[in-house]
Amino acid sequence: MAAATFHESGHTGVAEIQDAYQLLTPLLGVTGASTVFALALLASGQNSTLTGTLAGQIVMEGFLNIRLRPWVRRLITRLVAIVPAALVAALAGPSGTAKLLLLSQVILSVQLSFAVFPLVRFTSERAKMGKFVNPQWLKVLAYAVAWVIAALNAWLLVQALQSWT
Repeated sequence: MAAATFHESGHTGVAEIQDAYQLLTPLLGVTGASTVFALALLASGQNSTLTGTLAGQIVMEGFLNIRLRPWVRRLITRLVAIVPAALVAALAGPSGTAKLLLLSQVILSVQLSFAVFPLVRFTSERAKMGKFVNPQWLKVLAYAVAWVIAALNAWLLVQALQSWT
């Protein structure tokens, strides 16, 4: 949302989330910027919360064979996510929060390969998928895409580490 607004108006120097909000205000007005920014952050937070909760449920029940009531599982997954982030935000202030946000995105990006490779492998095994197994051409394409993702993530990680030193 912010990127599209900045692109249309020619603002290309936005580097921090605080800059994005401040630069949106003259373009969309105080009420518009506040509302749009809040809705975008809320949608992003809901998306990551839902994804994390579902992933936690699948891992706990499917792979670890741990059965918990849904509210207990949600409490555990949210505490594991929120407590460290809140501590860093409280101790490091706004600049630390921006660095934490960037670091979390790099880590999430790097973790993508750890999900994609097993997914391709599992969906390519006839014993697990039966008649829904990936055909050979799709398996080759999926592994090619997985390797491209891994290479791009490695490049991103190197770039991020260089920018922090």
